[in-house]
Amino acid sequence: MAESAESSAFDLITMGRIGVDLYPLQTGVPLPQVTSFGKFLGGSATNVAVAAARLGRRTAVVTRTGDDPFGTYLHEALRDFGVDDRWVTPVPGLPTPVTFCEVFPPDDFPLYFYRQPKAPDLEIDAHELDLDAIRDARILWVTGTGLCEEPSRTATLAALAHRAKSGTTVFDLDSRPVFWKNAAGKAAAGKGATPSDLAAAARPFYAEALRHTTVAVGNLDEVEVATGLREPHAAARALLDAGVELAVVKQGPKGVLAMHRDGDFAGVPPLPVTVLNGLGAGDAFGGALCHGLLAGWDLERVMRHANAAGAIVASRLECSSAMPTLPEVEQAVAAGAVT
Repeated sequence: MAESAESSAFDLITMGRIGVDLYPLQTGVPLPQVTSFGKFLGGSATNVAVAAARLGRRTAVVTRTGDDPFGTYLHEALRDFGVDDRWVTPVPGLPTPVTFCEVFPPDDFPLYFYRQPKAPDLEIDAHELDLDAIRDARILWVTGTGLCEEPSRTATLAALAHRAKSGTTVFDLDSRPVFWKNAAGKAAAGKGATPSDLAAAARPFYAEALRHTTVAVGNLDEVEVATGLREPHAAARALLDAGVELAVVKQGPKGVLAMHRDGDFAGVPPLPVTVLNGLGAGDAFGGALCHGLLAGWDLERVMRHANAAGAIVASRLECSSAMPTLPEVEQAVAAGAVT
């Protein structure tokens, strides 16, 4: 991870999860009865880098894989999508994560993560980061998952602290309670952890990350983990109070709201879409959010394009390879629906 990028070479560097998604090629079929799967690049932070690359941005991802054939596949997929993989390194002895899902449109997509004994992307080490490249990127994107275990937690916070709010720094609240089980004492002891236990484990680290970020984005569950509040406007104000300049709260069927410290506000309804697989929609939203911020668009335009990108991916089976191009997003915005 020591190779340095040229100053300002990247529009976006993301840091966090990567893995192989194995999605059923049959919809409405329980996993035990599925007979065929498609193999795709996956992982939230990685998908955001792919989404922004599809929109014409120069992107890279900081993450780790297993030293195995699935790790080789992920490198090949990243390059095919135009995402720089120089900071994707192997961890001997840990397998590349695999994720299965079930597809029950329009709103049931259970995920099954295989990240044992530990995911390589949680082995990102602060001493191996290219901090100059991280500082110089126009946008840095980090996730809540990266805070759930060491050494990834320290590496994520070190990247944020070194960047010191230069440019745009996005914290994707991405809480995923299943990843925080080891941080909640009850779960580690085999007693099971409640949502409040998991929130209590995550919130101090979220507060530290928010101090160093300019944009926070999350759904209602995630903003509640970060702030203790679920009402969208109150949660957005709490995120601003925690130190960010822009709070983006995704509300599912109620659309998205965005609140800026300068008083700017946008509330955008969802785009009508026939959902095939809702997984990956949030990552498409994130890539388009980054594109709009880089383009200097007004807040409502950014939100409309991000909403449209997410809706397009929700209409498709896969995640990474489903990320839309800019003409596709603009067509959906103009049509007011995904057709």
